[in-house]
Amino acid sequence: MSMNTGDMSWGIEYEAVIVGAGFAGLYALHRLRDTLGLTVKVFDIAGDVGGTRYWNRYPGARCDIESWHYSYSFSEELQQEWTWSERFAGQSEILRYLQHVADRFDLRRDIQFDTAVTAATYDEATDRWDIETNDGERTRARYLISAVGNLSAIKEPDFAGVEQFSGPIYSTTRWPHEQIDFTGLRVGVIGTGSSGIQIIPEIAEQAAHLTVFQRTANYATPLRNIPLARARSDRIKASYRELRAPSRDSFGGLPYARAHGDALAATAEQRQRIYEECWNEGGFAFFVGSFSDILSDREANETAAEFIRAKIRERVTDPNTAELLVPRGYAYGTKRPPLETNYYETFNLDHVDLIDVGKEPIAEITARGIQIGNTEYSMDTMIFALGFDAMTGPLLRMGITGRVGLTLNEAWSAGPQTYLGLMTHDFPNLFMITGPQCPAAFSVTPIAIENHVHWISDCIAYLRDHDAVSIEPTRHAQDRLVAHTNKLAERTLLPSTNSWYTGANIPGKPRVCMVYTGSGSGYQAACREAAGEGYTGFHLRLLSSAPASRQQPTPAADTA
Repeated sequence: MSMNTGDMSWGIEYEAVIVGAGFAGLYALHRLRDTLGLTVKVFDIAGDVGGTRYWNRYPGARCDIESWHYSYSFSEELQQEWTWSERFAGQSEILRYLQHVADRFDLRRDIQFDTAVTAATYDEATDRWDIETNDGERTRARYLISAVGNLSAIKEPDFAGVEQFSGPIYSTTRWPHEQIDFTGLRVGVIGTGSSGIQIIPEIAEQAAHLTVFQRTANYATPLRNIPLARARSDRIKASYRELRAPSRDSFGGLPYARAHGDALAATAEQRQRIYEECWNEGGFAFFVGSFSDILSDREANETAAEFIRAKIRERVTDPNTAELLVPRGYAYGTKRPPLETNYYETFNLDHVDLIDVGKEPIAEITARGIQIGNTEYSMDTMIFALGFDAMTGPLLRMGITGRVGLTLNEAWSAGPQTYLGLMTHDFPNLFMITGPQCPAAFSVTPIAIENHVHWISDCIAYLRDHDAVSIEPTRHAQDRLVAHTNKLAERTLLPSTNSWYTGANIPGKPRVCMVYTGSGSGYQAACREAAGEGYTGFHLRLLSSAPASRQQPTPAADTA
């Protein structure tokens, strides 16, 4: 299909514009362009493909999903030709993989790098999205597809006096491309979430002195990364079909051994044995492979939490430091569980200090360091490991305006309102890959992405075959699915904790669980049902007839 200039004031018109060139954007481009034959343009603010893996290149950056799962499944040839070197791939290897994918499928020719979408407005008269970018270009498309991911909008530091600091400041979410040498320096790291837990042991190996500022202790469990021997890699490649199957249907999307029933039904000795086995296996085995009730029952959760606390006390030699590192006051797993390598042992080093800023917060950043109460901690450089404005942040920063001048920020002022994390009412032809209220945060991300891209491409093919110019969920259907998602979340302990799952890490952000917590099979069934019988629950605007509207049936019962 050919593109045209349309209204010249809006430059070139494409059938689809995709925002983002990470895992989601690359596959969406390949699927829409090479399978459906659409004209497609991709915009990305980065200088190359990679998405989050382009930016998050700090020392120790590594995926927490096994490499062979953290990859595409759509091409058997791709699966066989790429060999992972480690159980958990580092940032540079993941980036090389995505660069290989872009080159192998000739994707770069339709990607415009160093370009941010600053506004996207739906024109009801033409059924098109009018898109503006930071270089002043204006583009038009029938379909607008967000592939910006859930963890790409950075959480900005809100400390007073940041501009005063005389030394360099680095952020894990926007790490420089050149290598940084911390040898002989006094370094401060603010934040002990996943990125902080990865970078702190690495910085400790170089710095003359490292001061870690912790607001909330985390339940970190071992990663257990190892090199991948050729024989094991060959076995993985020979069994990809079997390995992938559980990722599409299970909670967590990982084929660890099935959870051993309920923790409270086991004896203390049985629990200890199973927790030890999962702890030693590493990865997410402890979270998804131990007991099925630890995310839904407070007493069961406490058995897992206390096991982790005991492990921390064993590994940290100073009792006072150990107690600062022991998490309390919230349930295990209600923040995304961080995975670590030698994190706790780092605090046994004489040149590493841990400062609790949960009780007495940082007052300000000074020219020489960090002020807390009457104490100033001097340093040569500091690192912010503050995380992301997750789930909704990347979408709300694009300046999206739907029908009747309604902005997405206004529509989501009380929290995201989506239909299965795929679309939202009043925003026709706006598709979201792994948007809020889908299970991607608890899934193997590339597989969740593929599922959504397939749904979106099938939907666009249906619209084309049935002379429909636009589609959006009805408010009634969307409200029912949002209520269903919220009900599932209430069966878990997630809403009880301040985390990026609930948006509580961003001041002023509506506090609502943004993750679908039902089973993967239940979610996939809901997606198939939504697409069945001519897209039940959606409003289709037809090219030559009155608008069609259908209502979504009551969602099937699901379990968390």
